[in-house]
Amino acid sequence: MNEELALFRDNVRKFIAAEITPFEEEWDAQQFVDRALWTKAGAAGLLCTDVAEEYGGAGGSFAHEAVILQEQARAGNTSWAKGVHEIVTHYIVGCGTPEQKRRWLPKLVSGEWVGAIAMTEPGTGSDLQAVRTRAERKGETYVVNGAKTFISNGHHCGLLIIVCKTNPAEGAKGVSLLVVEEPTEHPGFRCGRLLHKIGQKGQDTAELFFDDLQVPAENLLGGQEGQGFYHLMNQLPRERLIIGLGAIAAAEAALEHALAYVRERKAFGKRLLEFQNTRFRLAERHTELTIGKVFIDHCIQRMLDGQLDAATASMAKWWGTQKQCEIVDECLQFFGGYGYMLEYPIARMYADARVQKIYGGTNEIMKELIARTLE
Repeated sequence: MNEELALFRDNVRKFIAAEITPFEEEWDAQQFVDRALWTKAGAAGLLCTDVAEEYGGAGGSFAHEAVILQEQARAGNTSWAKGVHEIVTHYIVGCGTPEQKRRWLPKLVSGEWVGAIAMTEPGTGSDLQAVRTRAERKGETYVVNGAKTFISNGHHCGLLIIVCKTNPAEGAKGVSLLVVEEPTEHPGFRCGRLLHKIGQKGQDTAELFFDDLQVPAENLLGGQEGQGFYHLMNQLPRERLIIGLGAIAAAEAALEHALAYVRERKAFGKRLLEFQNTRFRLAERHTELTIGKVFIDHCIQRMLDGQLDAATASMAKWWGTQKQCEIVDECLQFFGGYGYMLEYPIARMYADARVQKIYGGTNEIMKELIARTLE
């Protein structure tokens, strides 16, 4: 952190307070944020802050993105899938051709387009080599057939990256990434139902279907077939750091809610904070969060230096989300029955936390990736 980032954090906090927090219940009910939020965020300079100025970005760094993600987590905002939008943007930044960057990045920066990436399939989760969505080259067009599920921003998406097989016989080497601009305008694209979830109810999560969807060959990300799996492996550390970073920030917010409650709530004539059990458990959670924040800061610095490796990012993802779930659960316990009531933020935080151990690669897969570096 520095003075410039501190001022930026204050602006982010004000934006969330004015444009997000008052509408959370409404968005929960409709299962997606209002489309206008994206253009408002773009106008406020809160989208793609680390994209170069030549493509419309602010020319900042991942530190700016980290500030926004932390403030979202601390406000309990899980409905706005900004992190997914940024992940999509960096597939374009890191893997796109110069012409593709010029064509796509400015509209992602402004919020004119919402970014989504179609990875998961009904029968395929963390095993991305096993995707069955097929893209067959016919002249200057790819014809795409398949289905995807659990797609964040699927309802609003204006730019969709599809993980597909251009050569099914070659396993991982047959995976490519195709980019579809304004997919709802294509006859072969269909957005299915919005999915009802345990938590993160306001986040737009949809099923997508491709029936002879035609995509121009020039929209092959990077311009070369068979590079999709490499692109995915290259960009996933960023996604996993984003998840781990948000996890620790959310856990810290849960602890703050619990502290405020136990300082006021009384049982047997004294405040909950005066009981040794309460004090010791809170001391343990505070220590774990301090360790977590130091590690996440280390990972952020490695990202800024271009040195964040897959194993370290996997550690941030699995350990951060595991601690998030443990800490939120323990903090909820201090609230007693009130902790089970959705009018208390801790209840929503509990429901929202569970998926963190699943998406972005399950925590079991994270441990496998880390273990491979030990052989």
